[in-house]
Amino acid sequence: MVQTPADFDAVIIGAGAAGLSAGKRLQRDGLSFTILETRARIGGRAHTQIEQGFALDFGCGWLHSADRNPWTKIAAGLGLTIDQAEPDWGRQSFDAAFSGLDRAAAATASEAFFARLETADVGSGDFAADRLLEPDGRFNPMIDAISTYINGAELERVSVADWGRYADSGHNWRIVEGYGAAVAAFGAELPIRLGCAVTLIDHGGPDIIIETTQGRLTTKAALVTLPASLIASEAIAFRPALPEKTDAAAGLPLGVADKLVMTIGTADLPAGGHFFGDRTRTRTGNYELRPFGRPLIEGYFGGALARELEAGGRGAFFEFARGELSRLFGAKVAAGLGLVSETAWASDPFSRGSYSYASPGHSDQRQRLAAPVDGRLFFAGEACSKHSFSTAHGAYFTGLEAAEAIIETHRDRLAKGRAP
Repeated sequence: MVQTPADFDAVIIGAGAAGLSAGKRLQRDGLSFTILETRARIGGRAHTQIEQGFALDFGCGWLHSADRNPWTKIAAGLGLTIDQAEPDWGRQSFDAAFSGLDRAAAATASEAFFARLETADVGSGDFAADRLLEPDGRFNPMIDAISTYINGAELERVSVADWGRYADSGHNWRIVEGYGAAVAAFGAELPIRLGCAVTLIDHGGPDIIIETTQGRLTTKAALVTLPASLIASEAIAFRPALPEKTDAAAGLPLGVADKLVMTIGTADLPAGGHFFGDRTRTRTGNYELRPFGRPLIEGYFGGALARELEAGGRGAFFEFARGELSRLFGAKVAAGLGLVSETAWASDPFSRGSYSYASPGHSDQRQRLAAPVDGRLFFAGEACSKHSFSTAHGAYFTGLEAAEAIIETHRDRLAKGRAP
């Protein structure tokens, strides 16, 4: 085959937060590039949809570490509304089955566990987070449930070393018009090919050849921003193969966290707040009453429970939640609830989960997944972030870092081309 010049200086695979931030950076430096996205929309696991007149975030919904999160400034610059009201996660406001003393004891047990987790010594080796639970602790199921909301997985699956590296400023805000809406608006003017699935990345020759469902293109550099789950399952083939990337991604599985939104059909409910469906169980939902003052309840489900309910098909989350709310508030309240939306991230073929956690002993796989190959093939996404994994801002920063590296290699290439 006669070698032809590359079509692009860079090709970005995936139009989520990482791919879009990388695209913006390449655009500023004037590099020729395109973004290939399998979905019919941009944003990846950030996705806002309007349902019954409300902007609902089906994916990420909270600006974690909001005071230093770049999406806070981006959203404000787009004219979107930042709600700086802090969440009620740490002060669950209603639980008829627990007395005030019980609630205080549960809060104390939870705080003590997470303090142990934050200060755990992993110098002699990593281990699973459930080892830090109090033996036979009364509130262990509740603490494990919290892990399913945070990590999308139970504590027995989660690396203590990885947990300890996460950096959190403690500020969690929201975008009234939707986090997904902000991400989509941010990338709206970038050169993106939707419905374009990549099947092969051939990096064995002078140029990288990318095979897609819309044809072949070539590039000097490629940036892969796919979820770790897709890399681990080899949804895209690499030639030559990259077993080190497959292995790294396998140690960073995507947990599952799903959302349910319901309408409220009665006034017989508190004005707002968070509460567990059942503090005595790990397989329970966590609920927010009237988010943004809307006449809605948002339910949150994680881990094995979320996977099981997804398998039950549409309506399974709703029926489960109605059962829990009936026990808490009575059959009349439960009968007045209406299904608005349910997510199913584990069943989504383009993500196969919600966000990554590191399995015990695999906390260093984030750096291995992020490492460039031959100075031409780059990787980014929340799973590549050492300190902000599982977040859209972590994805943003890794995309920016990869773009900077691509720009540097581009400059080096130009400089060599001018050399006598």
